[in-house]
Amino acid sequence: MNQLIKNVRLEVSYNYNDNQIVTKTNTEIFDILIKNGVISKIDKNIDCRDATIIDAKQQLMIPAFKEMHTHLDKTYFGGEWIAPMPAENGVFSRIKEEEVLLKDLESVTEERARHLIKHYISLGHTHIRTHVNVDPTVGISHVELITKLLKEYDDVITYEIVAFPQHGLYRNGQEFITLFEQALSLGVTHVGGLDPAMVDKNIHQSLDTIVSLAKKYDLGIDIHLHDADTLGLFEIHHLLDLVEQYDFTNNITLSHVFALAGISDEELKKLSERLKKHNVLIASTIAIGEAPVTLPIFDLDRYGVKVAVVHDSLIDHWSPFGSGDTIRKLNALAQRFGLIDEYSLSQTLKFSNGGINLLDEKGQMMWPKVGDEANLLLVDAISSAHMIARRAPISTVISRGNILKEEELELKGAYWG
Repeated sequence: MNQLIKNVRLEVSYNYNDNQIVTKTNTEIFDILIKNGVISKIDKNIDCRDATIIDAKQQLMIPAFKEMHTHLDKTYFGGEWIAPMPAENGVFSRIKEEEVLLKDLESVTEERARHLIKHYISLGHTHIRTHVNVDPTVGISHVELITKLLKEYDDVITYEIVAFPQHGLYRNGQEFITLFEQALSLGVTHVGGLDPAMVDKNIHQSLDTIVSLAKKYDLGIDIHLHDADTLGLFEIHHLLDLVEQYDFTNNITLSHVFALAGISDEELKKLSERLKKHNVLIASTIAIGEAPVTLPIFDLDRYGVKVAVVHDSLIDHWSPFGSGDTIRKLNALAQRFGLIDEYSLSQTLKFSNGGINLLDEKGQMMWPKVGDEANLLLVDAISSAHMIARRAPISTVISRGNILKEEELELKGAYWG
């Protein structure tokens, strides 16, 4: 089935004042023809009689979002309100809680995961990467469950699954590695890891195991790093040393990476060169707390390091604050870094979708292009900057040409918020 989106707003250029400062994003109204899930034509007036017509009513079209870090298998989302308990011993308090909690949630794990997937889709995500526990409490059962569940969405969205040793790789003895390795043959896409110094108390052994297993099974790597300061930096550099030693070329993600906060620009530049060389993605929830834990996202971007803003948990025993709303997340990013102008706001969109802005830094159209997969959203906004600043609503979600959500909105154009 072909789809023809009529009357859709696309960004075409920036408007500059005499000082070459962007004052406005210029947009024009187009038609978009989608064939076999791919954008096949972009023009001002397209006629296609065998296509389903979608009237965009001059809404803005943007790329669909990618959630690069969530936990489908241990959420309170869709259940009764439960606030987390104070974590007196940090991550170890949460590990101890999970030894009981994960069993208690067994009867609702699949139902809540399904509810969470639908929630993400409704908020514009057509790709989800989920971390799934492999630990002595649940064994590999969560990986089996989530893998089976996500297969139901093969024709709906794309997804990735991280086998995640939330309770540590070596903390429960060498025998756990055998159990963990079983999970890697169940259809996962990434080998996970967690704080090799703090949790496993053996940086080399933990990281070497992660890289060697990823190499053996031809998987990606996704490690949670909360260790700060020089310890965290040492872990990052040591991981990259092992990546080079093993000639590992698959994708690598570092989540949280609090050690990047507060380091000198010289240190950051040096490390960024290595991160860029090995195509490392930094996933950040834009943490704001008493310690300087907000990452230098725009400096990393300036040095060519890929960054994704993510949600992590949507209410669980770790945090009550997740929403799954990526427009709200981009708004939080802009507020945290004091972005108020049209240009700066518009250039943050790429942190939500794998690196795509509608216009490049010189105001040339980057997206959409003929041949792009039709993963897109219709938003009642007049520009991406306006959408982020005023948190404009999504009316339509399309994944590979298939309409996943189509909501009738009271369209307000520039007057949201």
